[in-house]
Amino acid sequence: MSRKAANNKPGSSHPRTSMEKPLSPASPENFDQMIVRAAETTAASVKAARTAISNVIFGQEKVVDHALITVLAGGHALLLGVPGLAKTKLADTMGTVLGLNARRVQFTPDLMPSDILGAEVLEESNTGKRAFRFIQGPVFTQLLLADEINRASPRTQSALLQSMQEYHVTVAGQRHDLPKPFHVLATQNPLEQEGTYPLPEAQLDRFLMEIDVTYPDREAEKKILFDTTGVEESKPRAAMSAEDLMAAQRLVRRIPVGESVVEAILNLVRSARPDNASADIAKQIAWGPGPRASQALMLAVRARALLDGRLAPSVDDVLELAEPVLKHRMALTFAARADGASIESVIGKLKAKI
Repeated sequence: MSRKAANNKPGSSHPRTSMEKPLSPASPENFDQMIVRAAETTAASVKAARTAISNVIFGQEKVVDHALITVLAGGHALLLGVPGLAKTKLADTMGTVLGLNARRVQFTPDLMPSDILGAEVLEESNTGKRAFRFIQGPVFTQLLLADEINRASPRTQSALLQSMQEYHVTVAGQRHDLPKPFHVLATQNPLEQEGTYPLPEAQLDRFLMEIDVTYPDREAEKKILFDTTGVEESKPRAAMSAEDLMAAQRLVRRIPVGESVVEAILNLVRSARPDNASADIAKQIAWGPGPRASQALMLAVRARALLDGRLAPSVDDVLELAEPVLKHRMALTFAARADGASIESVIGKLKAKI
């Protein structure tokens, strides 16, 4: 048999010609299809999680959505509301539904940083050898509820700063990484301000959203009465795992964002700064949001699109999430407050110009 014939035999290792070259698995068409399939699967899981939380938390659909968006975007949330509106129950329910290890810390004036981060203790072995051992604090969890965070001293509040931004803590010069994912849901009571310590701007900026928890409507409150005063109370059930959540967070960062949405984010955030705002609004703003607000809004609109089962965010997402993302990153001048202006009204004027 000739060499040419041998090379054309079935099963021969002879290289294929260009006409026989198969479609590469990494081709743009296949890659886009993979993204679409992953988005559809993840969106179904996220919707199941939303339903599972809503089966326990009644009348707070917007709060549940904003909390889920915050977690999907990989951020932290500050829940602001009067007592008894299920802020603590929301955090506990989210931990169960999302498959996360959750812990709660009740912040008080005498709470110390070591009560949150952990501390080193001196131990003696059976042989008489002494050594320091690090005992982890409650911050070593996946979902931390910081209840009434403004009741702790600034020193204790700052203990969360490194963990919220860098996802590790340093004790006695040693770095200790936090579990993944790691999220903080902090609550504040807006009624009682005596004996509290307002959060510094540096720490407020680390919360992706400030979520207002309001009173439920009549029908929701009626449902709460029957569910919580009967023989059996609704219990949360797991709808996702920690691995599913991290996969969803990675997917959020891969969702494409149109140029019009990017421009809307930039125009909105930059117009909230005194140097860039129009003359009528500039005189009302003492200081405005920094670039971290743009980053937060960019991730939040993607997460909202995924929560709604869409493959790309819209300008409507920017307008819907503008207030919870911006309002804790801005401050009004004394004159604006004296005239009865509010952060919400100023943001409303900025949204009207987008």
